[in-house]
Amino acid sequence: MSDSANSGKCPVAHGALTTVEDSNMDWWPKSLNLDILHQHDTKTNPLGNDFNYNEELKKLDVAALKKDLTALMTDSQKWWPADWGHYGGLMIRLSWHAAGTYRTADGRGGGGTGNMRFAPLNSFPDNVNLDKARRLLWPIKKKYGNKVSWADLLVLAGTIAYESMGLKTFGFAFGRSDIWHPEIDIYWGSEKEWLAPSDSRYGDLNDATTMENPLAAVQMGLIYVNPEGVNGKPDPLRTATHVRETFARMAMNDEETVALTAGGHTVGKAHGNGSAARLGPAPEGADISEQGLGWMNHETRSVGRDTVSSGIEGAWTTNPTKWDNGYFYLLFKYDWELKKSPAGAQQWEPINIEEADKPVDVEDPSIRYNPIMTDADMAMIKDPIYREISERFHKDPAYFSEVFARAWFKLTHRDLGPKARYFGPDVPAEDLIWQDPIPAGSADYKVDEVKAKIASTDLTIAELVTTAWDSARTFRSSDFRGGANGARIRLAPQKDWEGNEPARLKKVLSVLEPIAKATGASLADVIVLAGNVGIEKAAKAAGHDVKVPFKAGRGDATQEQTDVESFAPLEPIHDGYRNWLKQDYTVSAEELMLDRTQLMGLTAHEMTVLVGGMRVIGANHGASKHGVFTERVGALTPDFFTTITDITYVWEPAGDNLYNIRNRETGEVKYSASRVDLIFGSNSILRAYAEVYAQDDSKDKFVADFVAAWTKVMNADRFEN
Repeated sequence: MSDSANSGKCPVAHGALTTVEDSNMDWWPKSLNLDILHQHDTKTNPLGNDFNYNEELKKLDVAALKKDLTALMTDSQKWWPADWGHYGGLMIRLSWHAAGTYRTADGRGGGGTGNMRFAPLNSFPDNVNLDKARRLLWPIKKKYGNKVSWADLLVLAGTIAYESMGLKTFGFAFGRSDIWHPEIDIYWGSEKEWLAPSDSRYGDLNDATTMENPLAAVQMGLIYVNPEGVNGKPDPLRTATHVRETFARMAMNDEETVALTAGGHTVGKAHGNGSAARLGPAPEGADISEQGLGWMNHETRSVGRDTVSSGIEGAWTTNPTKWDNGYFYLLFKYDWELKKSPAGAQQWEPINIEEADKPVDVEDPSIRYNPIMTDADMAMIKDPIYREISERFHKDPAYFSEVFARAWFKLTHRDLGPKARYFGPDVPAEDLIWQDPIPAGSADYKVDEVKAKIASTDLTIAELVTTAWDSARTFRSSDFRGGANGARIRLAPQKDWEGNEPARLKKVLSVLEPIAKATGASLADVIVLAGNVGIEKAAKAAGHDVKVPFKAGRGDATQEQTDVESFAPLEPIHDGYRNWLKQDYTVSAEELMLDRTQLMGLTAHEMTVLVGGMRVIGANHGASKHGVFTERVGALTPDFFTTITDITYVWEPAGDNLYNIRNRETGEVKYSASRVDLIFGSNSILRAYAEVYAQDDSKDKFVADFVAAWTKVMNADRFEN
């Protein structure tokens, strides 16, 4: 994957987080929209605050569920008939498209939340007729109820489909909890129409690495690449470059990419035997009488052999309901030429194919048709690197099956997080590098002894707090990567990240590491405890005796357990909590802070109290004074909020998104500030929060709320059941 996807580019599209459409807020289009911090409010969850999915999973009869799913594969229902009497291809596509939206840049997308039930994914052009697949699963979901989430069921269906067609899969883990509202934090692109040309997504369409971050799909409404070629123009070599970049942004290397492409097309078929113009609106825009189904054709027959989905028509292999090596057999045996499907789509078909190698019609086995390949399929033999891998798979079917099974498992589990979140009897025992493995930690040590040793060092409050913060802030609730557990802040690449202030980090770790060694605590625990000690010292300096909650047992990962390249997207290029930007971006600093806050799983008021507390503690990057609105640096006071709400000050631009705070009467410049600081006084919602903490009766509340939010950040990556 090109470094251009991660360095010097902002991962958040301008306006994507703040634009409010079709509301009175249209009058103020530049107003900061905080909705992404409230999107999964518990009030939207019909199961209630006490519902615990992991507890429900313990009641699930996994064997019975798998048996029911296996039976479904060949239980063809008349209202939506199965190709060749087997729903395997449809269910695999369902699982693939649920999981395949994952992208590494921000960890968003994927199948971990069941978001395919909602717009826009339920109406993506690439998801045509997958609404029928979910309806076919409904009797099973109805039967097992809350003991299995939609998120788990949508992913499991494809795995069982493969097993029913002969693949030995690598395993499966439950543990995906459903959401109950569309994920508005996910930026799918700036285009205003489906399948708009790719040009706007790239700095240079001929250089696939210039695709806009954090996107991974090449066009609005697609999951991966255009099967007909870049912007619908067949050119396998050019398509190969876009396939490589797209799959890399979904955490796949070249071998995994070939395996997934071939394995996905070993079974099932594409559908384009008819006119897409006859299809009705997508589910989200369909008439109320359709009851949530979309793409309905009320003019002509549109099921079975006459189904229209992608527009491409045909199967890739001779036996599309059987796991075999037929994909590579046909791909290498024949020469291929461009043809058009009945729906007018560009596709590749074999020249002079033997009759026995043709797949039969989905309804009438006496009829045979040419197999087909997409432009992406042709890339598997036209690109030199892909061809070498394809040749190996062709010669060694067992190896191909093994690589595919592992790649499928990765595809469907990449956003589930570490193994601590996995549940069920089919969880593989093997630790995989992409799971960011962490050895078990010990809680068999004296926490107070460790804290006393930390407190007796010469490390400052700011040094203690910032090291713990930098270790924990990498956590992403999108794919559950990062966080303090593992103490990877001491390893490459994190120890060298600019945002972690390598020189300061090295100094602090040189003091904390001997403490960990002497007490038997993990360094991960000691780093978090150091931050807690700093907070307790800062609270005491402000007149509050508090004890920050702590949960022992973190482990220390090794360099060998750390995939350096895969951690690159986690590198912070901004941190509003520490008032730092790596460079200026087209996206405002406050929008970047919202994006980071949402990824960390924090609310707007938690963000507010943390920023205010971090400022007065002196935790700014590089010891910057911007936003440090206090005369008592190092004391956990609400001074940031009392200053930001004080009408005796005026705020003046001072260049480069910086501002001076001047006393109205004396004219004295008292403080300096960044845009991030000023947003807590200018935005009406954030000002309301700031006013709470600025009140004379809120000093205790401020400290208590800060400690609670701090503890949430420190423990965000703890998933022990």
